[in-house]
Amino acid sequence: MASNEETPAAVPEQLYHTTLTVIDFHKDTSGSTRDVYVLGTHTTLPAAKAFTLKAIETLGYSPGDFYTYKVRTASDSEDWPYGDGVLVYAKAPASQEFLVGIDTKPNTEDLPNGPNNTPLLPRDYTHLHYVMQNKTDYNQDSNNRDYQSSEIEGCYVHRADAIDAAKALLAGDKTEFAQYDERDTNVEEGQWPFGDDVVVHAVAETGENYTVAVRTVPGAHEKYKKKSKAH
Repeated sequence: MASNEETPAAVPEQLYHTTLTVIDFHKDTSGSTRDVYVLGTHTTLPAAKAFTLKAIETLGYSPGDFYTYKVRTASDSEDWPYGDGVLVYAKAPASQEFLVGIDTKPNTEDLPNGPNNTPLLPRDYTHLHYVMQNKTDYNQDSNNRDYQSSEIEGCYVHRADAIDAAKALLAGDKTEFAQYDERDTNVEEGQWPFGDDVVVHAVAETGENYTVAVRTVPGAHEKYKKKSKAH
């Protein structure tokens, strides 16, 4: 006799995040400053790769919008200059470069597999909240690959859990920093000098700067989607 109970969805050990790295030469003419966001998360690598190859189009762009648009192929394995995890490189007319790649991280919230190999979220929840840590080492030459690094430190269904995780990330080392700033929930938008999505800013005794931010896919779209031309 068949059971009416639904089979529990499989819970993958890893999640595959499609990342968008933006180099904005208007903000920093050296090209050494990079902003990293997430454009999507999948539960299998093939699904993540398929999405990543088209991810820029979710921002409203087409390949023809760019001066340069390159997609990594198997033959590029040794000569691809844009980074091991990067699958798409695009140079925009507005002095921006977009690098789209995949970052594999543990499934810390045990999110089950859902439709189209994306994480299954609870009812009424539409997106995840990503804790992103950025480290900038001003002691390094800006052309050094170690000058700036960004890591996804976790993704959460609830924003409050992501904020708590962001605040806890560097808290154990507070006394080792020359400066440690934690955003108060009462700070109004635009009044926090380190960026509205940044929860923690810290400066090490040796000069490295750290920020821990909470970001979302809708936030990335709001910031980097193609702007409509005024008629």
